[in-house]
Amino acid sequence: MHIFHGQDRDRQKSRLSPSPDDRELHNPKTRIVLTENTMIQIQLPQKEIAGVPLRNHLLLAAGILGTTGASLKRMLSLGAGGVVTKSIGPVPIPGHHGPALVPIDGGLINAMGLPNPSKDFITEISPLAGEPVIVSIFGGTPQEFGEVASWFPDALAFELNLSCPHAEGYGAAIGVNPRIVRECTEIVKTYNKPVWVKLTPNVTDIKEIGKAAEEGGADALVAINTVKAMRISTGARRPVLGNTFGGLSGKAIFPIAVRSIYDLYDTVNIPIIGCGGVSTADNVLEMMMAGASAVEIGSAVYDSINVFSEIARDLYAEDGIPAEEIVGCAHV
Repeated sequence: MHIFHGQDRDRQKSRLSPSPDDRELHNPKTRIVLTENTMIQIQLPQKEIAGVPLRNHLLLAAGILGTTGASLKRMLSLGAGGVVTKSIGPVPIPGHHGPALVPIDGGLINAMGLPNPSKDFITEISPLAGEPVIVSIFGGTPQEFGEVASWFPDALAFELNLSCPHAEGYGAAIGVNPRIVRECTEIVKTYNKPVWVKLTPNVTDIKEIGKAAEEGGADALVAINTVKAMRISTGARRPVLGNTFGGLSGKAIFPIAVRSIYDLYDTVNIPIIGCGGVSTADNVLEMMMAGASAVEIGSAVYDSINVFSEIARDLYAEDGIPAEEIVGCAHV
């Protein structure tokens, strides 16, 4: 973090917009600019975060290498502080036909369609008992959420997928309704496990949805899931994805996630888990300053399977500051 004053600010004008003269005219206050090579480092978690004993503040996001127990265990061994499983629903789903994943500048667009083995997943993760594994679940009704949650009595915690934008009847299709979000949270909370609710950014006011989840008993909010998106092949004259529409993830949505976290932090009194475009230690710090207590990482795994250890190397130090000191510090 660097504070620019006077001539120092002029020397940095190539990095700032608008020009120093224009900026001073419209806003004479001191400007604080975060650089990519911030010297801030933090300590590892000293206590549970939203009811879960994480090894560090970095979790594997749902849907990324989370379909098998072996892949989840591998991500923990590669430095993830916790892992979230692939979303599990009331019936097996094969998913949408391909292409289902398209790399683009700044991220990925996917339309997987929530493929999952349903109840058969119970035996898949049973060897991971005691590990920091959060089970992601979905349904089309509150009752279906409750049914799926009942299959996992040994789950450490649940993450409710109320935000997937490309699965008809599930995810964001019901996650845009505050009443349903509250009811889904309430029924899963009856199993006396920590409940994290993953929110969609594809709403008019994410604060309203976050408040409904908190009223339903949520222990944390996860913000955000993917943003509605699509691409068209000009050569083929048709949509690129087999499902036509999908969800955008990766660096391109990071600013959207930061804004969502910032808004939610001013609205709710439960922890927020940041998600969306995190790929560096500086990204983690920025989300924490917006209000996140931890972050989930997904698309960055596509570029480097070692992203958790790479970020941890830059983020943590024994003499670092407690993470709690920077959570929400950007709110003035």
